[in-house]
Amino acid sequence: MRKKLFAASALLVAATLTLSACGSGDDSGQSVADVSVEAGSDKAATILDQPFEKPDLVLTDTQGKPYDFRAETKGRPTLIYFGYTNCPDVCPLTMSNIAVAKKQLSKADQDKLRIVFVTTDPKRDTPAALGKWLKGIDPQVVGLTGDFATIQAGARTLGISIEPTSKDKNGKTISMHGTQVIAFSPKTDGGYVLYGEDATVDDYIKDLPKIIKGQNP
Repeated sequence: MRKKLFAASALLVAATLTLSACGSGDDSGQSVADVSVEAGSDKAATILDQPFEKPDLVLTDTQGKPYDFRAETKGRPTLIYFGYTNCPDVCPLTMSNIAVAKKQLSKADQDKLRIVFVTTDPKRDTPAALGKWLKGIDPQVVGLTGDFATIQAGARTLGISIEPTSKDKNGKTISMHGTQVIAFSPKTDGGYVLYGEDATVDDYIKDLPKIIKGQNP
């Protein structure tokens, strides 16, 4: 696996530079995406020397019930990703890559792994909308929505930048969000591995067995 060691302080600066600008026209249905990443992002994963603490996020799951991220994932290998269902490319590709890799795990390891998708577009991504979208990817993925300010603050603690949706001059809805996937250890609950959007199915297939054990991939 491709990996690189960074100090957490430097990573926080770099991570916030990775934003995916995704938009969908309200009338035409056409989508646009403009992705820019920081230098060195050709690496599939970054092993953090100072792991992130799990964000204190209490949001709403696809069943409309409260979900305490820290409590529900305590002691479990966990992947978290911030994105939205109307994203035309990066979000569905990232989630699909993880879902395909997960299927290569043993049933026992699949049951241990928690994959959490937090929307960056809570106005449109209702619990029902999230549930429908995730059902086509992996119905076991936990989908979360809620107050945007809460979501934004939680993402920021992981060095992930997200912005409220806005309209461009053509009337398209634009959502800016970081594209990183953070992996948390079941041993320490620390977020110690970061994946960029270039991570492939093969990267996840190779790494997930070790992440599930709390090892460095």
